[in-house]
Amino acid sequence: MTDARRTDAVLLLVALVWGSSYLSAQTAVAALPVLLVLFARYALAALPCLALVAARGGPRGWTRDEVRAGLPLGVTQAAVLVVETYGVAHTTAANAGLIISLTIVLTPLLDRTGRRGAPPPAFFAAAGVCVLAVGLLMSEGGFHTPRLGDLLMLAAACVRAVHVALVGRLTAGRAIRPLHLTAVQTLVGTGLFLAPAARGLPALARADAATWGQLAYLALFCSVFAFLVQTWAVQRTSASRASLLLGTEPVWAAAVGIALGGERLTPLTALGAALMVAGTYWGQAVERAHRTAPTALAPRATDAARAFAPATAPERNGEDPSCRTTALTST
Repeated sequence: MTDARRTDAVLLLVALVWGSSYLSAQTAVAALPVLLVLFARYALAALPCLALVAARGGPRGWTRDEVRAGLPLGVTQAAVLVVETYGVAHTTAANAGLIISLTIVLTPLLDRTGRRGAPPPAFFAAAGVCVLAVGLLMSEGGFHTPRLGDLLMLAAACVRAVHVALVGRLTAGRAIRPLHLTAVQTLVGTGLFLAPAARGLPALARADAATWGQLAYLALFCSVFAFLVQTWAVQRTSASRASLLLGTEPVWAAAVGIALGGERLTPLTALGAALMVAGTYWGQAVERAHRTAPTALAPRATDAARAFAPATAPERNGEDPSCRTTALTST
């Protein structure tokens, strides 16, 4: 499997994990306040991250670049989760899934790490197919005029697009290790939610095993694993392509709902899933061609870009070395 295919595969796995998180989040929020759930999610995620960092050298092992990138990314990631969670609580799952998918369209407008300008119109056409697919996947609940939850989900889509673009921008050309960056993000999130959730902390002691299981899943898989892999993958591709692959999340959410939640596979759901897969692969092809197309860069600029490329030749994967970022050190 080539590096490009491996990167695509792990991003799809993140989308699957996030798609399955809806059921866990709904169960946890039904038992505990939203801010308490978010605090527990971050705190449980920070513990294994700190343990792994300590095993690899302790706090002194953090570099200045990792701290400088982790602080703003921790804030933006926390903002995504809090706005998205409150949005889901004030709108239907159908509208929430549809509106958050706008991240697919918004991210390319912010992503400039490839130094090639905005993606071509065909990319936005592919993204439009994905948005249409989400609409079909979520259409059973019907549509209505915007309300508070819809506006919150729109805000969450905007913040998520900013976050994905920032991951690419703040890590490009820097030897940033995903584990250390994720540890900073989880500490930032824990600190941000500690004060608002302080009054509800006794409720955690009264939570049952099922609730703790959902919290652990959200922390270890939907936070630690997903944050690590997202950072690792965006450093090896573009933020636009990562956002498109992560945009398959509604397909996995529908699959989990059908398999575990007793939902029915309707013709509209099947059509939406097919369109999502088609739109994603179309968008991948367009984005890859745009990112790897020869450019008129001056020799000095090209040589300077090559100095930041990994030791292994990226040409073997058909990639443009001038669009690659520094290879990660071992995590």
